[in-house]
Amino acid sequence: MNDERWQEVDDYVERTFALRDEELEGVLEASARAGLPAINVAANQGRFLELLARGIGARRILEIGTLGGYSTLWLARALPEGGELVTLEFDPTHAAVARANFAAAGRSSMVRLIEGAAGDSLAHLIDAHEAPFDFIFIDADKEGYGEYFTLSMQLAHSGTMIVADNVVRAGAVADASSEDPRVQGVQRFLEAVARDERVSATAVQTVGTKGYDGLALVLVR
Repeated sequence: MNDERWQEVDDYVERTFALRDEELEGVLEASARAGLPAINVAANQGRFLELLARGIGARRILEIGTLGGYSTLWLARALPEGGELVTLEFDPTHAAVARANFAAAGRSSMVRLIEGAAGDSLAHLIDAHEAPFDFIFIDADKEGYGEYFTLSMQLAHSGTMIVADNVVRAGAVADASSEDPRVQGVQRFLEAVARDERVSATAVQTVGTKGYDGLALVLVR
C-alpha cells in the first residue's frame, strides 16, 4: 500500500457517497486563494466528524482550530435547529477567510468564531460559565493539545465526545525519543487522557489523501 493507492480509495469513497458539493468546494477554493495551508480534513473525514456529532445528538459543538472553516461547516451540518458551534482561531487571516466562508454558506447565524490564543479563549469560556458542549473537535497546534484537553474537560459533561486530529504523526507518536515538539505535545495529550479516570478513550490510525496519521476519540463518562 502507498500514498497513490490511499488517494485512489479516498477518491472512490468521495465519489460513491457524493461527499463534494458546491458549498464545501467553495470553502477550499477561497482558502486556497487566500494562501491558507491545505491542512484541512479530507472530505470523508469531514463526513465522519459530522456523523459522530449527529450520532450523539450534539446541539452544541466546540472546535479548536478553525483554519478556513472546512471542518467547521461539516460539523455545522450535524446541528439541529437552534444548535450552535463555537470555533476558536488564533490567526486573524484564517479567521477572516473562515467568516467569509460561513457567510457564503449561510451558516453565520449558527457559528460563533472567537479569535485569539486557544488557551485564553477556552479560559474565557470557562470564566463566562459557557454552557457545556456535546462534541469537541481539537485540531490546532499539537504542542497545546494537553492544555486544550484539560480546559475542554471543564466545558464538557457526561456523554461529551472529544475528537483530536493528527495524533499519530506518521507513526512518530510511538517514538519515545522524538525531539519534535509536535510529537511530544501529542504524547503528553494521550498520556493525560489515559490517566484521566473520567473518560474512556482510544486512538486509531488513518491513511488517505492526508497521508498517514490518526484520530483520538475520548468519551466523557
